[in-house]
Amino acid sequence: MSVETIDLRPGHTISRVIRGGWQLAGDHGPVDRAQAIRDMEAFVDAGLFTFDCADIYTGVEEMIGEFIADLRARRGASVADRVCVHTKLVPDLTRLHDLRPDEVTVIVDRSLKRLQVEQLDLVQFFWWDLSLGNAVESLAVLKDLQAQGKIRTLGTTNWDRQKMQPFVDAGFDLASAQVQYSVLDRRPANGLTNWAAQTNMQLICYGTLAGGFLTEKWLGQPDPGFAFENRSLVKYRLIIDEFGDWDHFQTLLRALNAVGDKHGVSMSAVATRWVLDQPQVAAAIVGARYARHLPQTLQTFAFALDTEDHAALNAVLDKANGPNGDVYSLEGDRTSRHGRIMKYNLNTNPDDAVHGTHG
Repeated sequence: MSVETIDLRPGHTISRVIRGGWQLAGDHGPVDRAQAIRDMEAFVDAGLFTFDCADIYTGVEEMIGEFIADLRARRGASVADRVCVHTKLVPDLTRLHDLRPDEVTVIVDRSLKRLQVEQLDLVQFFWWDLSLGNAVESLAVLKDLQAQGKIRTLGTTNWDRQKMQPFVDAGFDLASAQVQYSVLDRRPANGLTNWAAQTNMQLICYGTLAGGFLTEKWLGQPDPGFAFENRSLVKYRLIIDEFGDWDHFQTLLRALNAVGDKHGVSMSAVATRWVLDQPQVAAAIVGARYARHLPQTLQTFAFALDTEDHAALNAVLDKANGPNGDVYSLEGDRTSRHGRIMKYNLNTNPDDAVHGTHG
């Protein structure tokens, strides 16, 4: 069993399962910071050398930077340089109308300092509302910083093709789009994957396990409603509502479990493998605070879904109600129940808040 890798662009190789960082931002419960940093080494040694974070995931860039610095000191630059870090740049909604180019540069320099690296491997750009301010100007700053060597590769997050097309037309080389994609949420298949193939763009997928809903923990459990302290679970419970009722969700879990039993792997491995098998998908992000679920994650690369497996899953998926529409269309409506749980202004004072928006 070997971990699959793929190139986003020449010289930019990533593991096809990425260790997600949102769960380290404090919005999923208490985090043992020291243990989380120590456990990062287990992911790298297992072949999952790509990490996802964001400028507005409170404290996460610093944690990864501390890990990289320690790894470099103990095991040398050749090992530390294997670590590939993808971050995001998400300006505050309240600042879009007057965000200056020099402020964009400051955010990038801050990420470089936090991560203790000389170059950001991937910066994934997001702009809450394209009717406000000048998103093209801000992305142009990132392109200039890329030319200066501060950024290796550019991508986007939570945009569908309609929002990315003007930037592609303007000559921006966008290697990736980070979007929500799972057996529960197949909105990328509503045109984005075909468009991405035409524009030499690959998908990096979050929500692969729907915040843990697509695991054995929820198999056979009664509907919990929405009484969660963890806002991530609220987010994905809303997606389950779009998919169908709780009974149909349980039907999906039983199908995933049956496929997992057949291959001797976990439900999470089946759900992740399904995403990796979709067109234009480069990688799936699996969130983890610690390394205790690493063996189940690695099972993703120990088997293949066959025709019978896909038929069994499709029999359930074909009866789903949704989610419908384009990527992030539900969440992008700030008046909707999906949009109302988001936090929109975490960059101005990023150390004073926790993030709850991207994967």
